[in-house]
Amino acid sequence: MGRMARDLLRKLPSVDRILSSGSSRELQMAAGREPFAQCLRETLEDLRARLKAGAEVAVDEASILEAVRERLEAKRRPGLCRAINATGIILHTGLGRAVLPKAALDAIASEQKGYSLLEVDRASGERSIRETHVVRLLQEITGAEAATVVNNNAGATLLTLATLARGREVITSRGQLVEIGGSFRIPDVMEQSGAKLVEVGTTNKTYLSDYERRIGPDTALLLRVHPSNYRIVGFTHFPSLEDLVALGRKRDLPVMDDLGSGAFVDLRSYGIQGEPTVQESVKAGADVITFSGDKLLGGPQAGFIVGKKKAVSEIRKNPLFRALRVDKLKLTAMEATLKLYLDPDRLVREHPTLRMIAMGADEIERRALDLAAKLQGIAGVSVEVRTDASEIGGGSVPAQQIPTRVVALRPSRLSLDETAARLRAGSPCVFARVQHDRVLFDVRTLQEGEIDELAEAVRRILPA
Repeated sequence: MGRMARDLLRKLPSVDRILSSGSSRELQMAAGREPFAQCLRETLEDLRARLKAGAEVAVDEASILEAVRERLEAKRRPGLCRAINATGIILHTGLGRAVLPKAALDAIASEQKGYSLLEVDRASGERSIRETHVVRLLQEITGAEAATVVNNNAGATLLTLATLARGREVITSRGQLVEIGGSFRIPDVMEQSGAKLVEVGTTNKTYLSDYERRIGPDTALLLRVHPSNYRIVGFTHFPSLEDLVALGRKRDLPVMDDLGSGAFVDLRSYGIQGEPTVQESVKAGADVITFSGDKLLGGPQAGFIVGKKKAVSEIRKNPLFRALRVDKLKLTAMEATLKLYLDPDRLVREHPTLRMIAMGADEIERRALDLAAKLQGIAGVSVEVRTDASEIGGGSVPAQQIPTRVVALRPSRLSLDETAARLRAGSPCVFARVQHDRVLFDVRTLQEGEIDELAEAVRRILPA
């Protein structure tokens, strides 16, 4: 530590001195003496650490009070706050996956501002099943005999295995022993459920005969897991769900299809391949199908269970079901989201996830040029529009990208990492990509009104 740093450390005012200073009185009254004092201590501690590290910092009282004010404001802001997603990852796990449709947000605001019909039948006045309204929509959309919902797809998988196969064997392909985020692994979930995993086939090839040879007196379930976050390509073979269901019927065994992300819309019309729909699994005859609510489906986090009435009824009777059930806010948002699927024209317009996936080249270009024009008016940056690729993300549709246009920003007075860090620290916070010696803004994932907000955010963080 140099002499200048030691001199500045000695000049740092004490906590008591600032607390008794008249210049701090307004902040103390606004925040409360103890919250102010705590932020002051944290600020002084931070300044000491930065001085010892050789950083240049102001230690006058006015600068310290400004730093305290900023710290107080940061603490008042919600931790789970809105973010502008300019990464081009549509289902960004860190940013909350699916953007909820306006219909879902409006439903929560209008129907949950007081009491609501959570578990009461309006006609009889008697107690009812809380997910009744969601179940009816799931049956109508998928064609399934029965349905229910829990907190997420991991819960749906665990609950189904614990109900249908506890203490018995579940046969699945070695090529489908998936791991998703948070170290959620099918073998571990199987063990936690009390079921016994029986692996068949190889990583890249599994035949129907592999399943049939391993069926024994302790077999409870045949399981297919859709590899929604990876692909095995090349020299491969896996039996179709229809063939697996036929084997299950032949041997009197239920078949479970874990779809992972899950989709109600055939994405091939948008150039996305290899993502099966829930309706296809229902038509194939799977006894139980599980999938997520907050990925391609575009709603709140949830785990849907649809399929045959006998299997779903057993699952609902499991005591674990209550531990995994969803609350009234999720159910309200789910119902509103699912209703969009009943009107295809409205769905494409009002479903943010599908709208971003389906966004055409002309709209992408218009958005990129609009943002670039706004950023070019800011001093100290160079701006250009480039061709790049968006991703669906969220553990869905791996190895497939969507052509897009990005606005590439190069600041002259800040490093790229510092620019990205300042954007994340703003309000609203902005997440972008740092690639190819530029900060990249993918306009595909910007929501309504966010082009202007993003341009203003860039303007705020650049040095004058």
